Amino acid sequence: MKDFMLIFVGTNYETMDLSPEEMQERMGKWWTWQEKMEAAGQLKSGHALHSHGKHVTGPQRVVTDKTSTELKELVGGYYIVKAKDYEGAIEISQDYPDYDLGGRVEIREVIVFDKPS
Repeated sequence: MKDFMLIFVGTNYETMDLSPEEMQERMGKWWTWQEKMEAAGQLKSGHALHSHGKHVTGPQRVVTDKTSTELKELVGGYYIVKAKDYEGAIEISQDYPDYDLGGRVEIREVIVFDKPS
């Protein structure tokens, strides 16, 4: 089994003006998906991310604030999952709750480097 990162791109609940009931329904879909992966032994870790943050760039380490409106793409969170191959990771991503909101999942295999002795 290999580790894959499922990166969630594009959906920002903070800008959607969801009612408390709609938000609860959305979160229920996330919990259902997470529980399914946990039951199958596929989920290693994962977290949602705030839509604002800091960027550090260049030789002078310039720090700037970034909000979701300034970003080209919002990364809303991620899961690290175990799968045999990309096809397995793609299968896991089929239950991503925000496809209907235009969100997408970027899948990347985690590289494991051997530490030199």
